[in-house]
Amino acid sequence: MDRLGSRCPLPGYPRPSVLLCLLILTASFLTYPMLRTLSLQLHSAVTGSYVSGTYSIVFVNCPNEQIARDIARAILDKKLAASVNILPKASSLYFWNGEIEEATEILLLIKTKTSKVRMLSSYVRLVHPFEIPEVFSLPMDQGDVHYLKWLEEGMEED
Repeated sequence: MDRLGSRCPLPGYPRPSVLLCLLILTASFLTYPMLRTLSLQLHSAVTGSYVSGTYSIVFVNCPNEQIARDIARAILDKKLAASVNILPKASSLYFWNGEIEEATEILLLIKTKTSKVRMLSSYVRLVHPFEIPEVFSLPMDQGDVHYLKWLEEGMEED
């Protein structure tokens, strides 16, 4: 009977192999994003190809050109981006406090690493005069290899 009891699990207890499988599945699930990112970066480094989503374009509206220029220069000085386009006179219509508002704003198109978007967004919220500044980003899917290399070099720390 001891021999039979050692082979058969006790009622209500899962087999050790089931627990091991669950542990491996859980660990794989939790580390998948990191492993995927590392494997894509390794593939990119070996092949010289661009990994979609490595860089992003961040959109920020500003109330006037001087504020837009000040924010753009500060972002570049802090190496939070490699390039900022300032597009003048964007007509904006939006809801604010339950009313439809209309304004002329200046649009910043900020090119940066996707990994810097969160830090860039936090910085913009600190220096922007709007109570809730418009800050959102879109990942770059494709791009000229030379331009993307230039972006990378523009954000390297001294």
